[in-house]
Amino acid sequence: MTSSAVPDPLGRSSGPRSAPLPAADQRPLALVYRGPAALPGCPEAVAALLAAGGWGLDIRYTGPREALPLTAESLARATVYAQPGGGSLSPAYWRLRRRRNAIRDYVRGGGRYLGFCLGGYLAGATPGFDLLPGDTDQYIVTPGATVDDERDTLVDVAWRGEPRTLYFQDGPHFVLDEGADATVLATYPNGSVAALVTPFGAGRVGVVGPHPEATDDWFTEVGLPVHRAHDLGLDLAAAVLAD
Repeated sequence: MTSSAVPDPLGRSSGPRSAPLPAADQRPLALVYRGPAALPGCPEAVAALLAAGGWGLDIRYTGPREALPLTAESLARATVYAQPGGGSLSPAYWRLRRRRNAIRDYVRGGGRYLGFCLGGYLAGATPGFDLLPGDTDQYIVTPGATVDDERDTLVDVAWRGEPRTLYFQDGPHFVLDEGADATVLATYPNGSVAALVTPFGAGRVGVVGPHPEATDDWFTEVGLPVHRAHDLGLDLAAAVLAD
């Protein structure tokens, strides 16, 4: 996935500043992780996607260098927590492992989790936050995968039965337990699951392996034709945010 910095759609810089949590009667809070477990550009793309959804969210970054730390207190006030793309799974989980219980408790208690690529991997169990009725693995190692390396590329999916092409960089597929309570939104050409929504306790989890949030520069910087798929990212977010 891209490692290029992009302009912050929220117009907010990182760093410790006075940023009190919103009062209960203000807009619903959306927290987007930004920190060492994500690559520059990925949190900003997720924030821009959520801002375009028309939900009236108060979108703020959370992380070790942000005004709002990723804590149980911050999560308790959030309507949705988004985990964007990043680098490799094991280093990212190592950086977030101390937040695992807080994230699980938040979702179990009624919170919403959105995971994009690495954020999808982190929703799994080995290692991860264990939010799924199953686990994750690399799509590129599945039998019949149409992508077989970790380079930035395109991948075809069937999203709610319609063919689409998305930005992809070693994203996960989702391995569901037999009889799992999950709604599959998208599949890769070999039938493995590319995006899904599932309950976890009183909350809801939505994950996707490719990058529907990708901005045009993600494609052009690696010489790929642009295939915008923000409508699919909004579809995933809408399914997670639905009452």
